[in-house]
Amino acid sequence: MASATKEIATDLTPALRVYKDGTVERLFGSPHVPPSPEDQTTGVSSKDVTISPLISARLYLPKTTTTQKLPILVYFHGGAFCVESAFSFLDHRYMNLIASESQALVVSVEYRLAPEHPLPAAYEDCWDATQWVASHAVDGNDDGGDKELWLINHGDFERVFIGGDSAGGNIVHNIAMRAGIERFHGDLKILGAFLSCPYFWGSKPLGSEPSESREQMLTYRMWMFVYPSAPGGIDNPMINPFADDAPSLSGLGCSKVLVCVAEKDTLRDRGVHYVEAVKEESGWKGEVELVEVEGEDHCFHIFTPDTENAKNLIKRLASFIAQ
Repeated sequence: MASATKEIATDLTPALRVYKDGTVERLFGSPHVPPSPEDQTTGVSSKDVTISPLISARLYLPKTTTTQKLPILVYFHGGAFCVESAFSFLDHRYMNLIASESQALVVSVEYRLAPEHPLPAAYEDCWDATQWVASHAVDGNDDGGDKELWLINHGDFERVFIGGDSAGGNIVHNIAMRAGIERFHGDLKILGAFLSCPYFWGSKPLGSEPSESREQMLTYRMWMFVYPSAPGGIDNPMINPFADDAPSLSGLGCSKVLVCVAEKDTLRDRGVHYVEAVKEESGWKGEVELVEVEGEDHCFHIFTPDTENAKNLIKRLASFIAQ
């Protein structure tokens, strides 16, 4: 805990504070928990792997009685690019539920966080992690080198998904856009992408968003904090896919997209508009679907997964992967 006498340089409560001596105090997040050989609630096994000197991940393998290959989900956690972790209690519990419900092999990526590692570090880490997964599709029977046996033995590389919540949903969009331009190892294709409560913003209000004092809003201030060098600032295409200079959404490099929003979420209108914009891009041949949950707020299903609405949303995400 930072000393009360230290001078604050940047106050982004309730997420974090940065002090003038450079200390970063993260105010939001759940404690790290270890992986489990078998989760007591779901029966899912998990373990941690090192992808590169900069990137690690937690893998989840559901208990299954079949020898059939499993869909692969590469997951990017939320936390405004600066808090939370793939190893945190909230994400560990959530991924156990997703892996169990979808019967998918999950790779939950631990990417670098701002401000120690400003964007685009997280984008690069998540791209590299997805490339690492794709590398297992090449010479998949080769058990040597740095190959991960769970992926080789259980992963179906014809059914690879990416997914994320909040900042993770933003990362999903940007990985999918990059996948429309660059190739993965072995020419692997992303089958589907889900964006849950995705973190998008911009200088001009959409829908019910407030038009006044937008630069004082946490959504604006967080982006400028985590990516201070972003060309175009809050209208950089990575945070605002609807900006004038943003690339066409027809370039999304996947076959289907599921966007989930919550009625009370500040980011709700951006998610709805994203679906409308994707539908209007006649050059994209995929399928896009919107799920809206009434009466709920941002990422409610991660914080309170035992509620009826959360259970239903997790089932919907799982069915998207299992289809």
